Amino acid sequence: MTFQSVLAQDQPEIDCAKAEQQTDMTICAQRDYQEADDALNATYRQAMTRMRKADADLADMPGYPPGAVEALKTAQRAWISYRDGQCVLAGFPVRGGTLEPMLVAGCQADLTRKRTEELKATIRALDQ
Repeated sequence: MTFQSVLAQDQPEIDCAKAEQQTDMTICAQRDYQEADDALNATYRQAMTRMRKADADLADMPGYPPGAVEALKTAQRAWISYRDGQCVLAGFPVRGGTLEPMLVAGCQADLTRKRTEELKATIRALDQ
């Protein structure tokens, strides 16, 4: 069982604005990441819908093969690998310590929010 799965069980109500204990701060960081991940997943679904439309539009244009859906999938898979590796790296200064899970979750939340904004920008660019 991982530290994260232990924390996910029966998490107490914590006022994250006032968290002082390391365990509480880690729980809050993981909640923040989960919220960011939920927002990313919703935006990814919107982006996939938009990429399908882009592919359908291109299917009617000779010489312009569709590929938006596959490009999004490829980019997202690469981004997930980057995020996971980068965030493990972010925890290395305190490897094995109680601070490590909080740093990893904080990194995941930050990069996930940035990715959500990138996907939103892609959708906006295609809608212009």
